[in-house]
Amino acid sequence: MLGFLFLLSLLITACDKQEPQKIKHNTQQQSLSKERKQECQRIKSMPHKYRMDKYRAPTPACVPHGITINTDELTKLLKQQPRPILIDVLSVMSRPNTEFGEGQWIPNKERLSLLNSVWLPNVGYGYLDAEMDEYFKNQLEKLTLNKKHKALVFFCIADCWMSWNAVQRAHSYGYTNVYWYKNGTDGWGNMGLELQKIDPIPML
Repeated sequence: MLGFLFLLSLLITACDKQEPQKIKHNTQQQSLSKERKQECQRIKSMPHKYRMDKYRAPTPACVPHGITINTDELTKLLKQQPRPILIDVLSVMSRPNTEFGEGQWIPNKERLSLLNSVWLPNVGYGYLDAEMDEYFKNQLEKLTLNKKHKALVFFCIADCWMSWNAVQRAHSYGYTNVYWYKNGTDGWGNMGLELQKIDPIPML
């Protein structure tokens, strides 16, 4: 009996020692995310706020207020629960519908994007009018159920400032867990990873 109690006490002690390690590991992950956000300082070559023109051009190595990730890091992130929300911001032409008071997207070709991603076109422009600003805000609220801590991953194509801008704008809306997949669908496809056809979310 004494031997059984001795073994039981050893097991309890071992469990007590392991639990702080688990908490420490989670704290380290949160600390890493915080550090990666803070390490991207806005340098002179970056716009003061948003990029306003020439959106298809070489982009910086990182984005202020967001976490820049590569393809390997994104694949790992997608294995976590809850999964992050993937948001494609590639631009398309739009046509106003004067009869019904709403716009219509006019993609000029089929868009192949990451699996389970959502396409919110044109939200990465440097300037958004009131209608587009409301569209972006409303869609993010729907996707996150208005939970500002939800992980959001913005992307476009390689060398695309629109995804860089979108990270900045989502941060200005109050979202706190924002990622920038800098290489976009080009980087994903170049690694032989699956892409699927998607359609833009309508402006309503």
